[in-house]
Amino acid sequence: MSSAVGEAADGNSRNVSDALGVIALGACAVWSLITAAVHGGRPEGVLLAVLALAAGCAAGRITGVLLPVAAPCAGALAGLASTVTVPRLGPGPEIAAPLGHAGATAAVLTLSAGAACCAAWATPVPALRLALWLLAGSVTVTAALLDSTTGVVACCAVLLCSLAAGRMRHRGPALAASAVAAALVTGLTWAVAGNALPGGLADPLTDRLTPHRVDLWRDALGMVRRQSALGVGPGRFGELSATAVRSTLTDGKPHSAPLQTAAEQGVVGLLLLSAVFCWVLFALWRSRRPTPVVLTAGATLTAVAAIAAIGNALSFTTVSVGAGLLAGLATARPFAVEPAVPGAPSTCERDLRHGDHPAV
Repeated sequence: MSSAVGEAADGNSRNVSDALGVIALGACAVWSLITAAVHGGRPEGVLLAVLALAAGCAAGRITGVLLPVAAPCAGALAGLASTVTVPRLGPGPEIAAPLGHAGATAAVLTLSAGAACCAAWATPVPALRLALWLLAGSVTVTAALLDSTTGVVACCAVLLCSLAAGRMRHRGPALAASAVAAALVTGLTWAVAGNALPGGLADPLTDRLTPHRVDLWRDALGMVRRQSALGVGPGRFGELSATAVRSTLTDGKPHSAPLQTAAEQGVVGLLLLSAVFCWVLFALWRSRRPTPVVLTAGATLTAVAAIAAIGNALSFTTVSVGAGLLAGLATARPFAVEPAVPGAPSTCERDLRHGDHPAV
């Protein structure tokens, strides 16, 4: 009887989580259409990103149910291969590549490392687990070989967080820390754009980020100040930014997802983007997957959010699909009972506890 009640409560919680996700993604799509209608913008990019994220999440839910180990392993291998085989994602022969492709490469490699770590925590076979850890390490090595400093840092952070996740009993504080980390990186980009940092800190950051990128951020912040309610319209940043117009090598984007959303869709658009990220963390918190898998996915998606805050990663469909796929894999519910992770809470405790509090 108690088991049946627990199953019903778990089903209700999953329905709530899914409903919130549908509302958040639907609101993002509808708001982009509203702002485009007001300012004559082009909402296709936002709609494609929403569709890619939703499709990736759905695919992750399905494959995570059927193949909880093989699916993330295949995703890791696919992401690793795409960094060198997909045109304009990996380094090419161009003398000056457009700004933003390096961020996409770093994001895909980060997702690949996170997927490999999730697969390692999900398998009960020690030899296979070791092989998957080696795969995650090889992704980091690949990032170094591709001269992706951001990718190396993000992959190392994911590996360390994943190893630490095996010792954590409660996922709530760790996921809350992920939300804080994403907010801090976003706040840092706004501080750089608004000249709010002291010179001793601002100058090294500007040199590292490049003055061109910082000028794009400042143009975006200026648009936010002038059109804080509805923004200037989706896809219109490139034609209204003086820095983008002067540049001979530009894609018409400010290379910061929060600043681009705020500039083109106003503060409401930024809040909706934040709501989508918070929904993903909430879904992870309510997930019935083992805590190490959940926290690894949370750390990986936070790293991708940080990369997107200082780059143009989310403009690539590969990144949006990969992020949705990892979120779906980590929130799926496999048919078979998953094995206990060494050093982690016991299976019994995970069954009794649902996201750091009793299910029923």
